[in-house]
Amino acid sequence: MTVSPAIATDGLSKRYGSTTAVADLDLTVPSGVVYGFLGPNGAGKTTTMRMLTGLVEPSEGTATVAGVPSDDRRQLVDRIGLLPEEPPLYEELTGREQLEFAADLRRVPFEQIADRALGLCDRLGLGEDLDRRVDGYSKGMRQKTAFVQAVQHDPSVVFLDEPTSGLDPRAAKTLRELIVELAADDTTVFLSTHILPVVEEIADRVGVLHDGRLVAEGPPGELIGSVETEGGADLEDAFLALTGDASEAYATE
Repeated sequence: MTVSPAIATDGLSKRYGSTTAVADLDLTVPSGVVYGFLGPNGAGKTTTMRMLTGLVEPSEGTATVAGVPSDDRRQLVDRIGLLPEEPPLYEELTGREQLEFAADLRRVPFEQIADRALGLCDRLGLGEDLDRRVDGYSKGMRQKTAFVQAVQHDPSVVFLDEPTSGLDPRAAKTLRELIVELAADDTTVFLSTHILPVVEEIADRVGVLHDGRLVAEGPPGELIGSVETEGGADLEDAFLALTGDASEAYATE
């Protein structure tokens, strides 16, 4: 029995005028893995994620996510979760109301997913603050809320852009554990971050984008093994060797 990939792209490209943001991207991401998507500032990572989630129309090529064409936004929204770098939260809502609103957008009664949502909030240390308004939340609390709303409906594929941004070390560790648990439950996690040790720790596969093109792909150990350094290499060494720009390694896109 052939299992369809969670994400598949064929010649996916995006141009803005004379500028090519993403060029001829071919990706195959299986189900139930954590896929680390790396690249320097301006490499095209955010544009790729926006195409895969149906927010931006590609100039050329095709993509399917969870078996749905990326241009079928109505079906796609029910099968994916998205945590963008700037969390989409409403200041005037409480955290609980925000989660209820996100469920309603997907036509999912919050009562059906409340146990899962509230359990995630408790694990992230957010449970006692759910009835406070979002405009009083810290950056870390906003990030936790946005993560929960991205995964509370048990999507097949989750896209996370800098998910640990603003989190204290304890919350960041818990979130990494939750990402691994999602993959263990057959959810595919497409993770974009500049915190390379996180990717090295939890990713099953890594893709490196540079100037809009995929320049390397494989398990973290395989990419690390391709780099020769004195005293041993890590994913940062591999990343810098592949992209050739140390100054941008930890920039925020």
